[in-house]
Amino acid sequence: MNAAVLKKMAMRAKKAAVTLGMLDTEVKNKALRAMADAMLKHKAFILRENAKDVSAAEKRGISQALLGRLALDDKKIAGIASMLGAIADLKDPVGKSISEWSRPNGLVIRKVRVPIGVILIIYESRPNVTADCMALCLKSGNSVILKGGSEAFFSNKALFKILSQAAYTAGVPEGAFEFVSATDRSVVKTLLQMRDDIDLVIPRGGEGLIRQVAALSKIPVIKHYKGVCHVFVDKDANLSKAEKIVVNAKTQNPGVCNAMETLLVHEAIAEKFLPSVSERLKEKQVELRGDDKTRKWVSGVKKATQKDWYEEYLDLVLAVRVVKNFDEAVAHIRKYGSAHSDAIVTENAATAGAFTRQIDSACVFVNASTRFNDGGEFGMGAEMGISTDKLHARGPMGLEELTSYKYVVLGQGQVRG
Repeated sequence: MNAAVLKKMAMRAKKAAVTLGMLDTEVKNKALRAMADAMLKHKAFILRENAKDVSAAEKRGISQALLGRLALDDKKIAGIASMLGAIADLKDPVGKSISEWSRPNGLVIRKVRVPIGVILIIYESRPNVTADCMALCLKSGNSVILKGGSEAFFSNKALFKILSQAAYTAGVPEGAFEFVSATDRSVVKTLLQMRDDIDLVIPRGGEGLIRQVAALSKIPVIKHYKGVCHVFVDKDANLSKAEKIVVNAKTQNPGVCNAMETLLVHEAIAEKFLPSVSERLKEKQVELRGDDKTRKWVSGVKKATQKDWYEEYLDLVLAVRVVKNFDEAVAHIRKYGSAHSDAIVTENAATAGAFTRQIDSACVFVNASTRFNDGGEFGMGAEMGISTDKLHARGPMGLEELTSYKYVVLGQGQVRG
């Protein structure tokens, strides 16, 4: 794809965004439900195309964790269809009044939600991102340009074809969805210069991709670089509860950004807790890398290096450290964390409250797995990604996070003196 082709694509998306931003909620919901039906109707085709990507990935020898992100099956397709229906059931944020007030001169001022416009998504590995982004952008009144990775090319192309056709048939304007079929990464650089036609960029993938996008883009970027997520098991933790949370946070889906990468354990309960939880983790094939105290109480643990505390493994590998107290746990998270998702397990309400105040991450959990940092789990239907930025959007990005706002001022002839 040359620059002229990409420019025409962006201009089509910009033109469609005008119509899409004023589209009736009923039309958007009808389109979303048609997209859900199309997913199920064309399931066999989607699985055939996905098998091409999976086969190529296996030949390249990618990890099982990453392969799990790429592969689709009947359950995942049913989940995508369910997500589309769930977004149709959510309230439409476009045109919603955020606040309203009157001035002494009689002016009535309303703060109203509006779409952002054209959103460029640059993503890797997971085909479900194609459906998530198309659905959320449609409901929030935004056009979307999708640039997926080469490792999921056939899957993304199949999903885009099926979902866009269903939406257009239901009344969505042509150009609301655009798909970059070129796998050459050079097209990304070209797109990132189109600030007159594209309003926002959201990269989803590895840290290298995200840093490259942030460095090259002339368009605002919402991002998180990586997810170095922690679970701190406090001295006042219920150890049975803590064990379940730790195992889930690490092993339920290790190849995603909200999986735990470092376990911190208060030294007062470490001798009792670590051997037990380590056995559970080893049963799940987790490789442990620990400090000297951890290795004292658990056999077969590799010695952790300084690099391990910063590492986002995205695999069945876990760094473990024993800390002297609450303050040392907080200091560790502040130094090595990525402000993504961090959790404490404790039955002490005062300690829990201190943790939520002192840990400045996008999502802070008390007695719950970090895996819940997810748009679907938060009741948003799906997410465009998880932001660790502090401006505009933070945490899971759902419908409201895909809108901006404008002020509508109602007068009766007032002039400023």
